[in-house]
Amino acid sequence: MSDLKANQIAAPVSSPAPAAVSTELPPAPAIPAPLDSGAGQNDAVVAKTLQQAETAAQVAAAAAQQAADAAANVAALASALTNSDSALEPELPKEPPASAYAISGLSYNTTDAKVEQQLDRGKLDPSAPPEPPEIVDESAWANSQAQAQVESNASSGNLESEVGSGHLVLRGNPASRGIAMGRISFLQRNAPPSVKQTVDDVEAEVARFENARSIAIAQLTSLYDATVEKLGEQNAVVFQIHQMMLDDPDYVEAIESTIREEHANAEYAIDVTGQRFADMFSKMDNDYMQGRAADVIDVSRRLGDILSNGTRLKGPYLLSSNEPIILATDDLAPSETVQLDQDLVRAILTSEGSSRSHTVIFARTLGLPAVINIGSALSSELEGKMAIVDGGAGIVIIDPDEHTIATYTERKRTEDALRARLEQFRGKETRTLSGRKINLYANIGAVSDLDLVKSSDAEGIGLFRSEYIYLSSQDYPSEETQFEIYKETLQGMEGKKVVIRTLDIGADKTADYFMLKPEENPAMGMRAVRICLSRPHVFKTQLRALFRASVYGTLAIMFPMISSVEEVKECLKICDEVKAELSAEGKSYADNVELGIMIETPASAIISDLLAEYVDFFSIGTNDLTQFTLAVDRQNAEVGRFLNPYHRAVIRLIEMTVKNAHEHGIWVGVCGELAADEGFTQELIRIGVDEISVVPSSILMLRARISTLG
Repeated sequence: MSDLKANQIAAPVSSPAPAAVSTELPPAPAIPAPLDSGAGQNDAVVAKTLQQAETAAQVAAAAAQQAADAAANVAALASALTNSDSALEPELPKEPPASAYAISGLSYNTTDAKVEQQLDRGKLDPSAPPEPPEIVDESAWANSQAQAQVESNASSGNLESEVGSGHLVLRGNPASRGIAMGRISFLQRNAPPSVKQTVDDVEAEVARFENARSIAIAQLTSLYDATVEKLGEQNAVVFQIHQMMLDDPDYVEAIESTIREEHANAEYAIDVTGQRFADMFSKMDNDYMQGRAADVIDVSRRLGDILSNGTRLKGPYLLSSNEPIILATDDLAPSETVQLDQDLVRAILTSEGSSRSHTVIFARTLGLPAVINIGSALSSELEGKMAIVDGGAGIVIIDPDEHTIATYTERKRTEDALRARLEQFRGKETRTLSGRKINLYANIGAVSDLDLVKSSDAEGIGLFRSEYIYLSSQDYPSEETQFEIYKETLQGMEGKKVVIRTLDIGADKTADYFMLKPEENPAMGMRAVRICLSRPHVFKTQLRALFRASVYGTLAIMFPMISSVEEVKECLKICDEVKAELSAEGKSYADNVELGIMIETPASAIISDLLAEYVDFFSIGTNDLTQFTLAVDRQNAEVGRFLNPYHRAVIRLIEMTVKNAHEHGIWVGVCGELAADEGFTQELIRIGVDEISVVPSSILMLRARISTLG
C-alpha cells in the first residue's frame, strides 16, 4: 500500500503579506442574470472568484520575495484578505430568496445573480427544492441544467422580460458555451440522395468503390495533418478514426454485398449502408456511440463525392452569404466543422446531433457557440433572420429587439473578459492559499474524451467510467478490446494519473447481454462489484486488460459499491490471481498500480477505518452516498425534493471518511456531484480532501476558486 504524499495532508503554511495590490475591477454591467448551464455559476460568482484568485496569485508572488517578513505580516495579510473579500462581496438580500436551498446544518442560498454558500448552522427549510440530479458528464449536466433553467424562466416570465415579448425563442441542447449574433444561414450541400441504378458488371463496380476508398484514406491523411497544425493532435485523431471506419470489415462488406446482391451502383450502396450504420449508432443508449453517427455519415459523404468526381460537395460547405453568419443545418460532419471559416461562422445550430460528437468537441475547441437538437423548429423559413445564440443556455432568440441585443452584447463582453482571465490558471498547479496541493482531475466516459481533458488542463483523470465500454458493445467486450482502450487512455495522459473504475453496470445502466433479472429496487440490487464478484470470469477479463495496460502510464483501479471488508479482500484476491496468471504467461504489468474503493454507501463510510487498512485510496461518490444515506431514490422524480446532497448526515460521513483515510496514510478524493459544486468547494477543502474530480469544463474555474481558499 502506497504512502500518502506529505503535501497531501501537510499543515497549512502561512503566507507573508504582499505589498499593497489593487483588487479593483471595472463595475459589473447591469444586465439580467444569464441562463447559465455550463459550469453551474453565473457572471457574478465567476467575477468574484476571479477577483479573489487574482489577489491570491499576487499574494503568492509577493510572498516569495518577502519570506523574511512573514511573521510580522501574517496579521496584515489576514486583514487584507478579509477586506478584499468584503469589498468583492455583493450585498445579500435581507430576506432569503424563494429559490433558497435550505440545508440541515448548511444554508445554501441561490439568487438569479449569484450563488453563495453559508455555513449557518441550524437553518432548515423543509419545503426547499432539491439540488440538481447527478452530473454524469459535461453534456448531460449542461442539458439538464439549461432545460430546467429555460423552463423555469419561461414559466415565471423571466425569459420574456429578458428577450422582450413576441420574440421567437428556439430551445435545444447546449453544446458549446458562448454568445454570438448574426443572420442565420443554412448549410447547402450539393448532395441529393443517390438514385439506385442497375449495374451489369458488379465486380467492376466493387473495384470502383475500392478505388474511391483508397482516395478517401489519402484525403483523410492530409486532413489529419492539417488539423494537427490547426487544432492539435488530440483533435485530429477523429480523422484517424475515419480511416479505421474505411477499413472496418463490417462497413466495407455491407457496401460490397449491396453492390453484388442488388446489382446496385456504388453511390447507392454507400448511401444506404452509411444511413443504416448511422441509424444503428443514433439509437444506441450511449452518448459516445450516438456521436459516431455523424462520423459514419461524414465518411460516406466523402466516398460519394469521390465517386461523383467531386461534384456533390464543392468545398466543405456552401453558404448563401459572404457575411458573418450563424450556420444552421441538420447536423455537421467533423470534416465540415474543422474546415469552417471562423471569420465567417459565428455559431452553429443543428436540428439533430449528439453532445458527444466530434463536431461538438471541435466547436468547443474552436470557441464557437453551439446549440444542438433544436428539432423541426430550425426550419428553412428562418434563413436570413437575425438571431442571438446563447450556447450555454441552449437558446436561440430570433429577431431580437434593440434592448435584447444591447443586453447580450454586454453579456458577451463580460463573458469574454472572464474567460480570458481564467486562462491565467492554465498550466499551473492547483493550490490553496496556504500552499496545500489539491489534485484536480477530470471525469470521463470514453477514450474520445481525452481531447476535452487535455484542453481543460486537468491534472489527471479521477474517474474513467469503464462501464461505457460494456454499454456500447453488443456482447461482453474482449480482453484485447478493453486493453487497447485502456492503453490508449494511459498513453494519451502521458504519465498523469488515470483512475479507472471497474465495471459499474446495474441500476440505471444496463446492457441486455448481461441478462440481469428485473428487480423492484435495482439501485440496491445486483450491480457494480456485486456483479463482478458473482461473475469472476467477467471481472478477470477486465482486470487482465487493466493490468496489461498499466505499463503504458500511471494507473489506479477502484472498485465501486463496496460495503464490507470481505468484498475488498475478495477483489484483492482476484487481482493477485490475475497478476499471477499474467506472470506465468510472460505478460508484463506495472508493480505500482494503486488499488482503491469508492465510498458510496453509509456502511463503507462508517467502517472506512477498517477498509483503509487494505487499499491505497478512497474516492467518495456523493451521488449514491446521498441517496443511500437519505433513503431517497435519485431516479424517482416524485421524491426528488427530498434528495439533499448537503444534508448534515452526508457531510458527516464525508468528514469521517477523510479523517480515517488520513489516519491510515492514504489519500481521498471526491468524484460525485458535490465535487463539481463550486459553492461547496470551500467545505471540501475544509474537510481535507486531497483530490477533486469534475467534468472537464469546470477545471479552470475550480482551480481559480481553490486558490482563494485556505
